[in-house]
Amino acid sequence: MIAIHDLVKRYGAFTAVDGITLEATAGEIHGFLGPNGAGKTTTIRMVAGLLQPTAGRIEVNGHDLAAEPEAAKRSLGFIPDRPFIYEKLTAGEFLRFHAGLYGIDGDGRGDTDVRVAEMLGLFELTPWKDELVEAFSHGMKQRLVMCAAFLHRPQAVLVDEPMVGLDPRGAKLIKQVFRTMADRGVAILMSTHTLEVAQEMCDRISIIVKGQIIARGTVDELRKLAASPGDAATPGTPGHDDTQLTAVFLKLTGGSGLQEIDEIV
Repeated sequence: MIAIHDLVKRYGAFTAVDGITLEATAGEIHGFLGPNGAGKTTTIRMVAGLLQPTAGRIEVNGHDLAAEPEAAKRSLGFIPDRPFIYEKLTAGEFLRFHAGLYGIDGDGRGDTDVRVAEMLGLFELTPWKDELVEAFSHGMKQRLVMCAAFLHRPQAVLVDEPMVGLDPRGAKLIKQVFRTMADRGVAILMSTHTLEVAQEMCDRISIIVKGQIIARGTVDELRKLAASPGDAATPGTPGHDDTQLTAVFLKLTGGSGLQEIDEIV
């Protein structure tokens, strides 16, 4: 479980995150959407423990991040949008290094090499176990970071743009892995710009604009929230989008004015 309570982040007079509250529960993939500059990345960094909040509280699996930072981070998996890896290590060496940081050998849950092999197999990287990471494509590096994030069996996972740099096969694999992990009780909080991914994967979605949560719910609930009286009477008519999250997102975030481009150009 990842729970955020009245979270605030200020930079001088500028408020990047303004008192947001949300929760990703066990077994849920919770989407976190918003336009550029809305406060998504700042929030993700605070939950990961990389930024200090100005106010508010963050809980990870029952551990207060401020009071119990090590326990909170130990139970959290983090997948950043860019795969920062020691490139002079092989894939296997990198994962064994990561396992050592989490004390997997001493946690009573199995041998490190067994767990490394399981993760490499799950993310289809076994043939490259002994290859230097510097030779990997961006998508392969991203999958290796995901191996590391799930290596210590976290019960909560924080994800920032999971599909960046992945080919269609890799994207399909990641969707399947995330769904399987959620079905096993893992809470996943996922920030993404790809609305189709959010629509396909997320059980609930929170939309942030100017540092505040403006809407929350399932795709169907958000669609109803965004609908105008005329929309309800004419689903399926030309120009009416009653299936895609894109139109809902644009309407809720004030982006529907993009249609005016046609008149200007």
